[in-house]
Amino acid sequence: MEWLNYHHLYYFWSVARHGSITQAGKELRLAHPTISSQIHRLEDVLGVKLFARKGRHLVLTEAGRSAFRYADDIFTLGRELQDSLKGRPVGQQLKLVVGVSDVLAKSLVHRILEPAFELPGKVRIICREDTPQALLGALATHAVDVILSDAPAGPGTSVRTFNHPLGECGSSFFAAPALARACRRAFPQSLDGTPVLLPNIDSTFRRALDQWFDAQEIRPVIIAELDDLALASVFGEAGLGVLAAPDVIAKELQRRYGIQLVGRVPKLRQRFYAISSERKIKHPAVAAICQVARKQIFA
Repeated sequence: MEWLNYHHLYYFWSVARHGSITQAGKELRLAHPTISSQIHRLEDVLGVKLFARKGRHLVLTEAGRSAFRYADDIFTLGRELQDSLKGRPVGQQLKLVVGVSDVLAKSLVHRILEPAFELPGKVRIICREDTPQALLGALATHAVDVILSDAPAGPGTSVRTFNHPLGECGSSFFAAPALARACRRAFPQSLDGTPVLLPNIDSTFRRALDQWFDAQEIRPVIIAELDDLALASVFGEAGLGVLAAPDVIAKELQRRYGIQLVGRVPKLRQRFYAISSERKIKHPAVAAICQVARKQIFA
């Protein structure tokens, strides 16, 4: 049986946490060559490169990120063991790693995740924002527990996934007060020739918007393409154009950014999913998220 040298793993973990061998060396009180050679030995044993050099900096490879997560769990448990034997209070913290599609509104993500923070006991939520394709890769390696997305994983996906619908809602259009008043009178035809702020062309919602504009024979003037709804709302607040967002966060957007409702389009549906590698959800935090989303947020 091949044993893992935990001293080498600890040196790797320290370098990964500090982002440099020099900083880790100060904490460990070890010379740079010593730490570097121990990490190379760990890489030889594991058969993978854990770090790659980017300019003057070390960055974790994909294998390095996976190893770091395991090392973090290992040394966290080690600290808990010491606390337990010394009579200090110990509580196993429930951890949930959530992959968040980069097109989802942050305020909506907060509402979806909120039930997890209300579970009894300690909960540690780690959010990783990326493209849907990258997140599916992370799901395959168990780097994330669940993905929040506005589109289901397609049948052509190489990763074994299960789509758990959270719910759906209509869409609303918003703008700064003066522009909102001007567009409200003959909505939605008033959007023809009007400056708009849209998601990027490859997003699910953008495709739905383009189809809806075509069906209504509306040709807006695209001022900017922004995946981040918070940034689009800031642009909208500045009067640069009209933006669209899910109905369920309409009140929050108006309160936070000072934009006003132009009009609602209930038929312009937006759907949201939790994507996991298991058919039946077992993680208590994911189960709570799905239940509240279906019964309250998108009821």
